[in-house]
Amino acid sequence: KEMTILPPEKIGRYLQEAEKYGVLPMFFLELSSGLRRGELLALRWEDLDVQNRTLSINKSVARQDGKLVISTPKTPNSIRTVLLPEDTVKLLVEEHDRHPANPYLFPSPRTGETWDPDGFRRLHDRIIKEIGAEHVRFHDMRHTFATLSLKSGVDVRTLSETLGHFSAGFTILSLIH
Repeated sequence: KEMTILPPEKIGRYLQEAEKYGVLPMFFLELSSGLRRGELLALRWEDLDVQNRTLSINKSVARQDGKLVISTPKTPNSIRTVLLPEDTVKLLVEEHDRHPANPYLFPSPRTGETWDPDGFRRLHDRIIKEIGAEHVRFHDMRHTFATLSLKSGVDVRTLSETLGHFSAGFTILSLIH
């Protein structure tokens, strides 16, 4: 599919809508890290190192045979440590204070377990529709992060490692297509 990004002028409105739904930290983290949906939903508190402002990405959630399954990511490069901006860590700490006993970074409000990836996608789609940015898939938020990172001066190799790609060349190709 052709790459799409959330227009920069719509990011503020996107985050405001996410806040209305009580999911601002989750969507803010996405825009400041470029995680894959399954990686984002599988995060646990033990993956966050507040002191060093890092997040360990070492699992992913997906639906298999009708059940949610948490497993290791598809490729070795997907297992990585991501450096987070200070404001992102602050939001995540505030989120932890909302449900300190739950091991998940973002527990589903319905089950207390991990979010269902399809339900999460539907929420993203609803927010996108409400802000008038039709046809921006959740995966496009990863492209948005990558594009904004490059525009702000992040080098391709660092971006490639952050995204969990196997090479900087692959990162460039994924942004072109």
